[in-house]
Amino acid sequence: MSVFSTNVLYRPETLQQRFLPEGPYPYGSNKLSWVAIQHGADATHGSINIFDPAAGTNEGFELTGRPGFAFPTDMPGTFVVGQEKQVGLFDTSTGGWSHFQGDLEPGVDGTVINDGVVFSGGLVFGCKDLNFAESKAGLYLWRRSDRQFIQLRNDQVCTNGKIVTGTGTGTGDQVTLLDIDTPTKTVVRYTLDVAAGTLSEPEIVVDLRERTDFPDGMIATPDAQGVIIAFYNPNDVEFGEACQFSLADGSVQATWTTARSPRVTCPQLVDFNGRIQLVLTTADEGMTPEQQARHVNAGCLFIGETDFDSLPETPVFEIPA
Repeated sequence: MSVFSTNVLYRPETLQQRFLPEGPYPYGSNKLSWVAIQHGADATHGSINIFDPAAGTNEGFELTGRPGFAFPTDMPGTFVVGQEKQVGLFDTSTGGWSHFQGDLEPGVDGTVINDGVVFSGGLVFGCKDLNFAESKAGLYLWRRSDRQFIQLRNDQVCTNGKIVTGTGTGTGDQVTLLDIDTPTKTVVRYTLDVAAGTLSEPEIVVDLRERTDFPDGMIATPDAQGVIIAFYNPNDVEFGEACQFSLADGSVQATWTTARSPRVTCPQLVDFNGRIQLVLTTADEGMTPEQQARHVNAGCLFIGETDFDSLPETPVFEIPA
């Protein structure tokens, strides 16, 4: 097993931005986008951020709601965003927001959109119960072929890391979906029939129930034979972790640690300075002032070395004509 340490890549300038960073994603050839889901414990809005590693600068764009995900699109400066209970397009040049349809889950109180993934057939994303208590949050497919939202499940607590393998663009095309509902502490695999809008029964492929922390964001390894998972640790520990697991047997293949920042939220592989490196977002959500004083790197973005020599696919969202 490989063990890597990481260094702070970027320390967000405000406590609001450090509360709950997630979703790092390649933006163009040399930048990184990420979302600050919530600008503080009582805030009902967050932001999209674009970080330039070479310059060490970050540009933030405030939203009117809390974004669970934001992916670059084929229109420069425009992101597809899931915020609150809507999915739509946000234009960073104008601040304009246009959603695809009305609110999802209109009869369910206390849920908002959380993590998602973009693929050729559309989007797969889910919601979370803000109280992290009830199995009432939905898992959704936005199908590109007819621009429809389809509820795949209605019984998740806190949807998180997702990976789709396959395009889902042909008639009857099936794709593989890996999914995390955080409190279950498992990674499950489904077959997703995009045309029918249905899921197979879940199969556990990585069992994390013996861990004391919680799986959050997840990405595929470049060869698609493994996954890298960020672990959110609510306990008062010295460092956080992200781990690489084999999909063949669930074994741990690599570990990355984040010093003085135990709540790791999302991973992303990037090409930085000619090497494939791992970026991790972390959060200071829920920390007392005393804990914040000890965990001085909470809410920072970290970067660490890897053994990889290529990147997994990170598609942009193609805006429908």
